[in-house]
Amino acid sequence: MKHADAPLSIQNMSVAYHKKPVLEQVSLTVPEGKLIGIVGPNGAGKSTLIKAALGLIPSLSGEVKIYGKPYKEQRKLVGYVPQRESVDWDFPTNALDVVTMGRYGHLGWFRRPGSKEKQIAMSCLEKVGMAEFADRQISQLSGGQQQRIFLARALAQDASLYFMDEPFVGVDAATEKAIITLLSELKKQGKTVLVVHHDLSTVQEYFDWVILLNVGIVDIGPTNEVFTKEKLQQTYGGKLAIWDQEDSHTLIG
Repeated sequence: MKHADAPLSIQNMSVAYHKKPVLEQVSLTVPEGKLIGIVGPNGAGKSTLIKAALGLIPSLSGEVKIYGKPYKEQRKLVGYVPQRESVDWDFPTNALDVVTMGRYGHLGWFRRPGSKEKQIAMSCLEKVGMAEFADRQISQLSGGQQQRIFLARALAQDASLYFMDEPFVGVDAATEKAIITLLSELKKQGKTVLVVHHDLSTVQEYFDWVILLNVGIVDIGPTNEVFTKEKLQQTYGGKLAIWDQEDSHTLIG
């Protein structure tokens, strides 16, 4: 599937760390308005795929287009939620300021955020249930609360395409539910969301589309077509110990 105006199109991307291939000849095109899970074993290149698409790490080859243009020309259209452990949570700033940073792409670097931006940031905090923590230092928040703050910042960007790197890792059940509610809302607004995800038991419930990745693309497409026992065996190899199609319980060993 090739569309010049697709939210994300990648052609022949390869990435290596210390000469070891992490992604090899990855090509994919994703449709608009879908929740898309990126699934594969540890070391499959899931986070690398996102970071290389955003230009955060160099790629050996390949071309990335966001709505038909290079990422640097489309930055305003893209929101990114990194892995929580990659963030310096000791940085002296409060929750509201972090979320307000999501508005900088709309302001340009030389305009300071005013009351309108603060109002937008507060409404995003409310959407993730964190309005009462607006003045709290981010270092004093729990892991789940920190994750909600980062989601609120992505919301404040008002992007069209979102990349989320393991947003469900280490969060409590209430935060997981809040994230899913948020993803559903983004989908209703016609946004496209790619999520690096490790819990196979929730893939069918959470995502419309799936990218099965293990250094290269194993398959990509609608979840009910791609997320099968056979395709998962291809993706995980011998590591896929148990697969029960009835209730989607999966153990990785």
